[in-house]
Amino acid sequence: MTPGNADRQPQAGIRADAVVWSRGDLQQLMTGLASKGYEVIGPQVDQEAIVYGPIRKVEDLPAGWTDRQEPGLYRLERRADDQLFGYVVGPHSWKKYLFPPLTTLSIAERNASGWAMSPADQPVPQYAFLGVRACELAALRIQDRVFLEGPYVDPVYAERRALAMIIAVNCTQAAATCFCTSMETGPECQTGYDLALTETDAGFTVAVGSERGAEWLRQIPGRTTTEPEREGARQARKRAEDQIQRRLDTEGLRDLLLGNLEHPRWSDVAQRCLSCTNCTQVCPTCFCSSVAEVAELTGDRVTRERRWDSCFNLDFSYMNGGLVRPDIRSRYRQWLTHKLGSWHDQFGSSGCVGCGRCITWCPVGIDLVEEVRALRGEVPA
Repeated sequence: MTPGNADRQPQAGIRADAVVWSRGDLQQLMTGLASKGYEVIGPQVDQEAIVYGPIRKVEDLPAGWTDRQEPGLYRLERRADDQLFGYVVGPHSWKKYLFPPLTTLSIAERNASGWAMSPADQPVPQYAFLGVRACELAALRIQDRVFLEGPYVDPVYAERRALAMIIAVNCTQAAATCFCTSMETGPECQTGYDLALTETDAGFTVAVGSERGAEWLRQIPGRTTTEPEREGARQARKRAEDQIQRRLDTEGLRDLLLGNLEHPRWSDVAQRCLSCTNCTQVCPTCFCSSVAEVAELTGDRVTRERRWDSCFNLDFSYMNGGLVRPDIRSRYRQWLTHKLGSWHDQFGSSGCVGCGRCITWCPVGIDLVEEVRALRGEVPA
């Protein structure tokens, strides 16, 4: 078990969907979390997308909005109702709060006797994530393996993860770019949450996944659901699963990728790929970073900073005076073979959760599912 996931297992004796919350109950949860020192992070509309950020009120949530997604396309559209979570996923993922894009690691300052090095003294935020989808729970589990379960534990991630509360929301619709069913990561939330909600016309049916979640349910008991309401929640979750049409065949995928490193499809995709890094920035599991020493103009203080990086950046593969991957062909091949293939060797699972973000936010609409089909010979190379 990881520090952030140790108490997040289904609780015996608490039946999922047995309780329903109103929007007033949800507001009570948000207010209660804030009073306990949590910063509630949830979905909101900003710059024509649904993104994650600090929220204080139910009214901050994207009521009545949904998203239409296709390869290289994302558009907000109005729903026929005012559901709060009637969308799929946007460009943000929760990793930016646990593995920040910019982190100060240490500081060196000149003094009378030379240089003094000290770790960065930064407060550890206590987050409550509201609206985490099943594929994103899977992404958190993958990042746990990367940052917590290897020979070296990342202290920044570990501290933030241990304090974070996870309030998941089951998907009730899917986008054209979703393929979580292929990766067995969704669309229904199974484990890894404190509370999980399903939004229906009746309100939010509640599932408990940890003792911490159970304690909040005792404070906000809601009301008992009826059998029609429980059936409505089940049907809402099934609707999302039925809508998923994109399929990624994972059978023998690692060997397929690593056994076709000279396949002509890599050159074909390189003609389309811009090497813009969008896919790695929106991916909820990519973790490439670089460390730089940043000196002040006086020369008396140097800050060591970690920044997000990408295997699509030319300089990322710079070693011993040369570039290991000097062209887009080799960089795209590295990303796809690692994500779907050699990630298994490193961490025991795929690095992909089927959220479809890399497909939606690729400016030229490159679809990794289509690329795998081409390597299998199912589409013209």
